[in-house]
Amino acid sequence: MGAFFEPPFKKFVKKQTRSLQLVIEDEVEKIIITPNIGETKKGDLTGFRVHKFAHRKQKFLIAYRSQNEDIVFFKIGPHENFYRELKKYLREVEL
Repeated sequence: MGAFFEPPFKKFVKKQTRSLQLVIEDEVEKIIITPNIGETKKGDLTGFRVHKFAHRKQKFLIAYRSQNEDIVFFKIGPHENFYRELKKYLREVEL
């Protein structure tokens, strides 16, 4: 099973503090071990799962999708405008 990271995910992680990067790494490992840990989405985001976690009293979300035997991580960020930005990215990729 492999893990792949889309550009918005990589960009967000790169800009964060080392402590948050380590927490994100741990959360990604949890998802790889148990892919169904996240909440299943409906509507425009059918097929996606979102895993929520907190770091220093701030909540973060990770959007990912299982494809065959692999997991593709699309986006990570705080809850504010998360779904709007995820949908925007998906529209840009489809073009």
